[in-house]
Amino acid sequence: MVKAYVMVKAHTGEADRLREEIAEINGVERAHIVAGDVDIIAVADVGTPAAVKDIAASEIQSIGGVGSTQTYIAMD
Repeated sequence: MVKAYVMVKAHTGEADRLREEIAEINGVERAHIVAGDVDIIAVADVGTPAAVKDIAASEIQSIGGVGSTQTYIAMD
């Protein structure tokens, strides 16, 4: 399995709604609103790096209110 962390910057006032939508995506284990440089961290656990790309680039980035994302794949 491939574990990845997707950092999401949300437009103002959108974090709560986005967290709920992101948490519903197939392959996303959980999503948390956080303090700091990003607004949400989503944790994905999928079968391949390509599936991570689908979650981050296709699904999360297509949700209205998402400003940007950064994705980190766990190496252990």
